Amino acid sequence: MIKGKLYIISAPSGTGKSTLIKALLKIKSLCNMKVSISYTTRAIRPGEKNNKHYYFISKYKFKKMIKNNDFLEYACVFGNYYGTSRIIIEKNINSGINMLLNIDWQGAKQIRQKITSICTIFILPPSKNELLRRLRMRNQDSEEIINKRIKQSVNEIKHYHEYDYIIINNNFNVALEDLKSIIQTEYLNLDHKSQKYNILINKLLVE
Repeated sequence: MIKGKLYIISAPSGTGKSTLIKALLKIKSLCNMKVSISYTTRAIRPGEKNNKHYYFISKYKFKKMIKNNDFLEYACVFGNYYGTSRIIIEKNINSGINMLLNIDWQGAKQIRQKITSICTIFILPPSKNELLRRLRMRNQDSEEIINKRIKQSVNEIKHYHEYDYIIINNNFNVALEDLKSIIQTEYLNLDHKSQKYNILINKLLVE
C-alpha cells in the first residue's frame, strides 16, 4: 500500500491558515486528505466543538499523555498546551491518507527529528497592520492578548527559512491556489511516483 504524506502548515495567529486549510479540503481533485485534530488544554471558544476542532482535555490528562509518549509533538503557547497524537498520524499515513497539520514552528521542529518524509509550508501575512486588523476582526481575544500575539508573530516569522515553501496570504484565492499547487507538486515528486508506479517502471526497465 502507498503511504500518505504529512503536510505541516504554520503561520502566526490571524494569518488565515485555518481558513485556507478548510478551503483546501473542499477541493475534490485533492483526494485522500485529512486534517489532524490536535489536543489542547485551552478553553473551548464559541462555535467550537470537542472532537471536531480540538480534543479539549485537562492539563493533568495532557501531562499524563506526555509521560506515555502519546504525542508526536507538543508545545505550550500562551499558557495552554497543544499536541498532536502520534498514533493517529501514523495510522492514517500507513493507510495511505495525506495528513495536514496546523501547528507552529516548535511542533514542526520536533516532527522533523522524527519523520523525514514531510512537506512544510509557512504562511505569511502581507503586513503587520493587516495581521493586527485580522486579529481584531476575529473578536476572540482581548487587546492585551492580541498585542502578545503580534509580538509572538515576530518570533514565529524568524523561522520561515526552516520551511520548504512560503505563501503570502494577501489575496485569499491566490494563496489557496498556491497551496493547492504545492500539494500537487509534492504528489508528483519522484519518491511518490516511484512508489505508485513501481510495477510499471520495473516492466519498462526490462530489456
